[in-house]
Amino acid sequence: MSRRRTCVVVLSLLLLVLGTTVGQAQAVGYRYWSFWDLTGGKWTYATQGPSTARPSDGDVQGFRFAVSADSQDASKPRGDADFASICAKTPAQAGRKRVALVIDSGTAADAPGGETPPAPRTVCARVPAGATTAEALATVAKPLRYDTNALLCAIAGYPATGCGDQVTTPHTPSPTTAEATAKAEADSARHGPSLGLLAGIAAVAALGGAAVWQTRRRRP
Repeated sequence: MSRRRTCVVVLSLLLLVLGTTVGQAQAVGYRYWSFWDLTGGKWTYATQGPSTARPSDGDVQGFRFAVSADSQDASKPRGDADFASICAKTPAQAGRKRVALVIDSGTAADAPGGETPPAPRTVCARVPAGATTAEALATVAKPLRYDTNALLCAIAGYPATGCGDQVTTPHTPSPTTAEATAKAEADSARHGPSLGLLAGIAAVAALGGAAVWQTRRRRP
């Protein structure tokens, strides 16, 4: 292999490593309120929207504001939640139902610029038996804001603007590691390039050095 060809190969590999890293660092997500059901003590992404879901008496449902790529990546409501504790002070009434709601406005890392997320809270909504989740939410967390497609944009006025906005982020929060990921990214920003990037560059450099050594070795 000629020295020129060796340099071209090494440069191509280096660009591949850098391109892959940059692509991962610029993941695209959406900033929105996700909707959840608590089933068997575990949060599951709701299969219906709050405007069509009709919970039963004793159900626990949650809302979480975060930047997510899709439903598989969406951050779940935080904290322990159960119907007995949330609705302990709300007695049952004939013809009405009680729905326990968990409202988690997320972290500062996911907040729109200039806004501070309210603290997570739980609330018990007592509504008519046929009420939807959206109607239950409206009784305890006004003002709600929707867009023209009936997408829930704000709960209790948060956030003040925006609705499902596309966001290019340096990370994609997972349901269990969003806060840890944000911390790792902050550390990376303070201390320079990520270890993955440096390791990739080092590997390419080592490969290039080996190729050059082989070229020189084959020379008469």
